[in-house]
Amino acid sequence: MEREHNRQIEPWITAFQTRKMTGQSHPVHDFLFDYYQCKRRIIREWHPPVEFVLEGENTFRFIKTHLYTQEERGVFLDITKISLEEVSRMKWIISLLKNALQRRSQHNCFGLHEWAMVYKEERIRHQNTPLRLNQEEIENLIYSQTVRCTHYDAFRFFTKEARPLNTLQPTRDQRLNDEQFGCIHFNMDLFKWCYKLSPWISSELLLKCFLLAVEARELDMRASPYDLQSFGLPPIYIETPQGRTDYQDLQKRIGDKGRELTHLFLDECCKVLAGAGH
Repeated sequence: MEREHNRQIEPWITAFQTRKMTGQSHPVHDFLFDYYQCKRRIIREWHPPVEFVLEGENTFRFIKTHLYTQEERGVFLDITKISLEEVSRMKWIISLLKNALQRRSQHNCFGLHEWAMVYKEERIRHQNTPLRLNQEEIENLIYSQTVRCTHYDAFRFFTKEARPLNTLQPTRDQRLNDEQFGCIHFNMDLFKWCYKLSPWISSELLLKCFLLAVEARELDMRASPYDLQSFGLPPIYIETPQGRTDYQDLQKRIGDKGRELTHLFLDECCKVLAGAGH
């Protein structure tokens, strides 16, 4: 399990570090490290699911971490050592995800949040990445569609002029009521919740959520007004009926995967809380 984790995650970390050292950037993939402020150590380190007992000489390195305990049967992640702060965070995330599971997914936003982030804006976020449309064309698309962003962390990056155009005005405090699995960014956030609860969430699940976040982020930016063909990412032309259909199909696929991973996430959380007596 650890070897497979390293095989899959290491190329992503190495590529990111190489870009940083050479002064380069990737407007799609770097988001998962920079925006989420993810420490590479956390996603690089392997941790087993709770209740797993590790055996053999290689397990001694885990004893250096105070969260592990060694007994005659082997070394294991000691659930009783979880902090009250971590328990509180876990319970809040559980509430967020359970609420979203009960809510119908919305598939009519067409990724317009990225367009709203550059609407009537001279200084765009990804300054080194060209737009494939001019500002007039971007504005015309915004006017021809309805902006329906439910995700606070996307909405807060809307330009000042774009915010009133959104059908919702999401706030940080309303996340428990707004989040839903039709949102590409909400599915990306599963990766964030995993590493924020590390090591209590297994590295196996963290890796799965990271790979889903990559898939979601690529869809997110392919449907944006940026030209990413130099990065091997062809555009999804949401300004056309076919493009919007293509976006919805991929959006639904990602949301279905997000729901599956969320059930696994909740199962792991329940085991941790039960073992810790919460």
